[in-house]
Amino acid sequence: MEKQREKDARAAEKAAAKQAKSAERSGRKAAKEAREAAEEASLKGETAQATSVVAAVPEVPTPDKADPDNILYLDLSTGGRVSIQLYPEIAPNHVERIKTLTRQGFYDGIIFHRVIEGFMAQTGDPTGTGTGGSDLPDVAAEFNKFPHLRGTLSMARAQDPNSANSQFFIVFYPRFSLDNSYTNLGRVFAGMEYVDSIPRGEPPAAPARILQASLKTQNKPEPNYAAIAQPAERAISVDDLNAPIGN
Repeated sequence: MEKQREKDARAAEKAAAKQAKSAERSGRKAAKEAREAAEEASLKGETAQATSVVAAVPEVPTPDKADPDNILYLDLSTGGRVSIQLYPEIAPNHVERIKTLTRQGFYDGIIFHRVIEGFMAQTGDPTGTGTGGSDLPDVAAEFNKFPHLRGTLSMARAQDPNSANSQFFIVFYPRFSLDNSYTNLGRVFAGMEYVDSIPRGEPPAAPARILQASLKTQNKPEPNYAAIAQPAERAISVDDLNAPIGN
């Protein structure tokens, strides 16, 4: 009888151990499944968030498919034409302001009055002081999710978010801190080297100028940069003709 009881006890111990191992395996499996489910849910959440951000940024056409009236040319005194695609899809009122002033010839001859190395080149002030603008009313902010990358055209403003008027700047290097704080309305797709050549300073000692601003639909030819770069000859006056001849 004693031997039978010992045998039954060992059998019971084995069964209990087997059951415990089975429960442990089930627990590990459940924990693993729970972790995988949590990771999958997290991944889906991150993907949904990223998709949401991408969906919030409207699609814009590439330069070759853009409306020609949304291609801005800036012919600079640094020696060439800068081609910029404007984005009415993200900043319709600011784009319309730039186009209106361009058609008026407002930007022709205006200097780059504030140019900071590693940051941006700013222009659009007819007084060249950074405090001027056009006679048109200010434009309400159209902040958007488009990032400020190299070549971005963005609208300058004062402390008031709704104070943009005529001044704009072109970014030399990415500045994501400007996103959602300044209205991004376009980007350079050709001729960035002429922007890079703009003299630095606030204001520069010898500032570069916008010789001519135009829209692609205006079909304006580029100026003779070489001729403009040469110093103008002084006009000969009557007094010069009557002056005594020196030795």
